[in-house]
Amino acid sequence: MYKRVILKLSGEALKGDGIYGIHPITVKKIATEIKEIYTLGVEIGIVIGAGNLWRGKTGEELGMDRAQADYMGMLGTIMNGLALQDALEGCDVPSRVMTVLSISAVAEPYIRRRALRHFEKGRVLIFVGGTGSPFFSTDTAAALRAAELNAEIILMAKNGIEGVFDKDPNKHKDARLYQHITQAEVLEKKLDVMDATAASISRENGIDILVYNMNIEGNMRRAVLKEPIGTLVKWEDQSDE
Repeated sequence: MYKRVILKLSGEALKGDGIYGIHPITVKKIATEIKEIYTLGVEIGIVIGAGNLWRGKTGEELGMDRAQADYMGMLGTIMNGLALQDALEGCDVPSRVMTVLSISAVAEPYIRRRALRHFEKGRVLIFVGGTGSPFFSTDTAAALRAAELNAEIILMAKNGIEGVFDKDPNKHKDARLYQHITQAEVLEKKLDVMDATAASISRENGIDILVYNMNIEGNMRRAVLKEPIGTLVKWEDQSDE
């Protein structure tokens, strides 16, 4: 069983069946699954996106300054983080929201040593604000937190996607699901797992990534228990497909 993990949640995971926004029932369901692995004694850090509320690239396409649009996305992650914290506290799971953007009224600043102390005290950490800089995704934030906090793995929870395929399964019926693949191959084949910066950080720091479908009940627990689900993206130079 993994002892310390970074769970990467996309913002879309919080919208349920809706097009945009935060769906409380869906957020509660996610919190319940997190509680299942919390009760196993796993130390959990969560990096959350904001695609259900805003995307920086969308703003850029509409003619906005990219940096300004990205900062709006960072604020969206704070809203999602507060919603998830409320759901976790409702499940009796102690948690803290830590932000790289200064917003002391609702979240405490991210300080590495303080985060490690929260882990020692048995608290789930929700990291918001991305990296705090525009032009970097929350995937990169997840890789940075995993490296800083010595996490064993990044659990990349996908919304309805089983793992990493050699081609788009929605367009190609013969698409093949990888069970194992190296991060070097992900970069070389330009597979849609995480952005190149995040993949490079993970590889350089020896952090594996598990890509799995979060919509299947119990998958989060199976992932932590190292059961064979999804795709394990390994940092080593040898793959076992």
